[in-house]
Amino acid sequence: MQDTRFAFGPFVLDPGAGTLLRNDDPVAVGHRGVKLLAALVERPGEILAKTELMDAAWPGTAVEEGNLTVQIAQLRKLLGRAADGGEWISTVPRIGYRFMGSIERLAGGRKPLPLPGRPSIAVLPFVNLSNDPDQDSFADGLTEDLITDLSRSGGLFVIARNSTFAYKGRAMDVRAIAEDLGVRYLLEGSARRASGRVRINAQLVDALSGEHLWAERFDRNLEDIFAVQDEVTAKIVEALLGRLRTPPSRNRPRSLEAYDLCVRARKLIDDSPQTAREAHLMLTRAVSLDPDYAEAYRWLAMNHWMGWVHWGEPIVPTRGIALDLARKAVAIDPNDAGCRWVLANLLAYERNFAEADAEFARAIELDPNEADTWATLSDITILAGRVEEGLEHIRKAFRLNPYPASWYYLTLGQAQYAAGDYEAAVETLRKDETYRTSSRRFLAASLAQLGRFDEARAEVDLFLVANPHFTTGFWATTEPFRDAATLAHFVDGFHKAGLPD
Repeated sequence: MQDTRFAFGPFVLDPGAGTLLRNDDPVAVGHRGVKLLAALVERPGEILAKTELMDAAWPGTAVEEGNLTVQIAQLRKLLGRAADGGEWISTVPRIGYRFMGSIERLAGGRKPLPLPGRPSIAVLPFVNLSNDPDQDSFADGLTEDLITDLSRSGGLFVIARNSTFAYKGRAMDVRAIAEDLGVRYLLEGSARRASGRVRINAQLVDALSGEHLWAERFDRNLEDIFAVQDEVTAKIVEALLGRLRTPPSRNRPRSLEAYDLCVRARKLIDDSPQTAREAHLMLTRAVSLDPDYAEAYRWLAMNHWMGWVHWGEPIVPTRGIALDLARKAVAIDPNDAGCRWVLANLLAYERNFAEADAEFARAIELDPNEADTWATLSDITILAGRVEEGLEHIRKAFRLNPYPASWYYLTLGQAQYAAGDYEAAVETLRKDETYRTSSRRFLAASLAQLGRFDEARAEVDLFLVANPHFTTGFWATTEPFRDAATLAHFVDGFHKAGLPD
């Protein structure tokens, strides 16, 4: 791993760790983007030929020049403008590109995040040791379930799934990963599933000392997989807290096929309308195979909710179906924090705010480490007019999930708009993770409030291509606003940007 980091403006690039930070917050940049940016900042002011840059990002691979153009455009979007208003990366026509900023070389890895005040752990993706690549989802599901079970232990600080899966397939030193995520302990392991049997190896590592605190191998029948998960969780909690603290038991599927479908579906649910439809089919099949599987109902409820909020599907009957599914999930498993926050969110959209607040509180009580709860609560709190509280919630979500799903950035950008920090909102909402989604309406409003009307109207045009029936009035009546001044602020921005009334 490279030791040199590069600082420019508010950014720090660590090529070895594959990370880019802005004011100590992670910027979601892809592997190719890191390689290209590293090549440019290593030689600031020099012209790098296109072939040289393609060799840096795609070593040993023949690629078309268009791939380079796309990556450079994405980098520019992520970096935004320099303090002087210019671009960090300039184009030299027909030749290549040049990095224009001033670079400071820093030795060693980036400053680690401060450790929480309680034992902190990240569960790295378990390695699939079977010869069947289709078993990857089984290993992923095992990892995700261990994260969920550990996070329900209130004495622990547990990093969310999205962030630990950022390291899947990457060879990195455990100490570097722990520093990157701001935790002391790492759980790593492997799984092999074949012929009705499963073999799991797991080990708990203290990243500060490098000491292995616990390791064990489990050879069991496949039907015992959930008992193995419970056993691994119990031993880790005991090792880190010194005593067993058993949270209420969680609903487990009776059908392994339903479990596999649910694991696959939850990866697809918020990528695009197309993948959301795939997820819908999988989750519908899962609940038909196992009508008492709470998690499948939970994700199916989210699938319906996202359909009308983000993918332009009709609000009726989708909204009512989503609420019924969420209530069923909680009825089946009242001890699942994930089911609780999904229901809380949907209740807020029904303007049943008292019950929504109670469900959010219960979700946090059951699992204080559930980053999605804090991110969703941020959204609902902002619309209630409690802006500083909402910002604190989304900051907490990012600490638990430093490399989150795209909707976290939408929520953060919306919160920054509500706070009147329009420059920060523009920067957040132009991140590649969220830029092409329905967040464009908030980006347009932020640009309009800054007086950048041409840019705002360009974003409105792009937004309306994907949302041709959008009107500000209908949106205002369907969003769970509790505060008239906050609603007026958003409507004002939408009108200034040129979104339809």
